[in-house]
Amino acid sequence: MSKIFSDALHEQLGTWPIGYIPYGGADFGEVRSVAQAIGEGDDDAFHAAWTAAADRMMDEGRDAEARGHASSARDFYLRAACFYGKAFHPLFGYPVDPRVVQSSRRQIEAFNLGLALGDDPVRPVRIPFETSSMLAYVIPAQGRANERRPLIILTNGYDATITDAFFASAVAASRRGYHCLIFDGPGQGTTLIEQGVHLRPDWETVIGPVVDFALTLPNIDSSRIALSGWSLGGYLSPRAASGESRLAACVADPAQSCIADGFRAYAIKLGATPEQAAHLGSLPEAFIERMEEIIAHDRKLHWSVAQRGYWVNGASNLRDYLASVERFTMSGRIESIHCPTLFTLAENDPLASGTEAFFDALRCPKTLLRFTDSQGAGDHCEMSNRSLVNRKVLDWLDEVL
Repeated sequence: MSKIFSDALHEQLGTWPIGYIPYGGADFGEVRSVAQAIGEGDDDAFHAAWTAAADRMMDEGRDAEARGHASSARDFYLRAACFYGKAFHPLFGYPVDPRVVQSSRRQIEAFNLGLALGDDPVRPVRIPFETSSMLAYVIPAQGRANERRPLIILTNGYDATITDAFFASAVAASRRGYHCLIFDGPGQGTTLIEQGVHLRPDWETVIGPVVDFALTLPNIDSSRIALSGWSLGGYLSPRAASGESRLAACVADPAQSCIADGFRAYAIKLGATPEQAAHLGSLPEAFIERMEEIIAHDRKLHWSVAQRGYWVNGASNLRDYLASVERFTMSGRIESIHCPTLFTLAENDPLASGTEAFFDALRCPKTLLRFTDSQGAGDHCEMSNRSLVNRKVLDWLDEVL
């Protein structure tokens, strides 16, 4: 597919809603129209164009609701939530841009309005976590809200928001007959933006309270609770499964056993020895300075590391950030995963480079699903054919659960 957005970072961030088309998050013409409105514009233009489109959808939703068309109003509100959520992504970073806070709040407002208008209205809930709490929603199985059904807990990665989890996975799972629980964990969505709570590697500590909460819900089959993570969630999900015995299944899309490996390989490419790269936080200053220079001159890399990475991980410089990513590892924990586990592997996804080795190390019942360019699903999280990975993953869960 040819590029839609002129800027490479805008293309990376702005095309994700195309993967949500089967689930009501966008239509292609709407995304293309936003891209045309941005043109050669900067991140301010990106934010303005997505926000204007979302505002228009909110107006149409209010008009439809006033006329008694609840179904159309719901669709407009949910689509507006998706667009507000896309608007602030290029503005990631610390200090937090006020537009990030504003857009996040509008996103949640629109999401709440849309979910409240369903056949089975959904309200936001809070899951207690340490000294704070996490925003969450329980999405019921479509047409089966009052039935005792299995539950899928969905966990995001680095920069996805709670509406991303909804459109990417929860809608498909709900249609298939699963109850779903989506939430903003530490370092994610509202928990990061509103509370300043940073990402943490010990996701088993996060999922424990989430499962505790799930077990209080009516119509949940406590023996059939699955955890599914995408993007960085492909590390967080197996990590949680290594310490949470109440999970009946685990999905990682794609599976990652060590977040630091990519940085180690890059340091070695720049001339560091394997021994030096084994301790990223202690790299000689010359390598840190060289990496900082490269990051500063690569727009996508600068956004990923210096904007998103520093903020989400709570780091103020590259050395501290590299030290923080070393803590995201499955070392010594893989053998503690006992539930049936599914890994995905898209052929062009750089985050999946260690998936096969991770899969080979598993000692639990395991399945590896490969996705290719020929299926239109060869890129990160299979975003050009999200419906395919949903079908395959849900088929597997049907069989396992």
